[in-house]
Amino acid sequence: MPASIEFAPGLTIQNITALQKLGDYRLIAFDMDSTLITIECIDEIADATGKKAEVAAITEATMRGEITDFKDSLRQRVGKLVGVTEADMQRVIQERLHLSPGAEKLVQTAQAAGLKVLLVSGGFTFFAEHVRGLLNIDFVRANVLEMKDGVLTGGLVEQAWGDICDGAEKRRTLLEVASLLGIEPSQCIAVGDGSNDIPMMQAAGLSVAFHAKPRVRAEATVCINTGGLDRLLEILK
Repeated sequence: MPASIEFAPGLTIQNITALQKLGDYRLIAFDMDSTLITIECIDEIADATGKKAEVAAITEATMRGEITDFKDSLRQRVGKLVGVTEADMQRVIQERLHLSPGAEKLVQTAQAAGLKVLLVSGGFTFFAEHVRGLLNIDFVRANVLEMKDGVLTGGLVEQAWGDICDGAEKRRTLLEVASLLGIEPSQCIAVGDGSNDIPMMQAAGLSVAFHAKPRVRAEATVCINTGGLDRLLEILK
């Protein structure tokens, strides 16, 4: 069996022996920005301070793996958000935040097959909780932006598990939720697009790169390069 085959145009399988039916898995974990949704939220809220291009350049370099310290990268970017208001962030939700094509279908199909759904993001709870509501997601882990009097301070709020959900924390969260559910990592699917998704993808039984950076595609079992998230259902019936 070839190491990599094109299952259909824009849909590549790199380890076909690992694939099973969707119902053989018990948990599907998604990155949020540029995976479950079409935008990078931090770039869009930076627009309110006129720093979108500057922040977006750091985001892109981080997702490609050129900036390897995600925590430092995020702190740099969040520091540029001083003065962004809650109203600015709400406008991003109302005007710019859209689910990725096929997201709703994939999540609903997975839930119907008995899978729990985890959203684990290096982004922010302000947006992640909104997405949770749209898709009826079971578990969410993301970062909390520090706010005072309705305005961002440029800092992050410490949570019980830490202050920044980076690649290591994404992996730890997937394994933590799997343990909570009493399942093996091999029964988990991880879906992402950036370098900070690689650790959880390596831990999962099935990894899916969605319109991903080259480093991420190299690590994934399935690469969706064209079309929506629901293309995974072409493989997992």
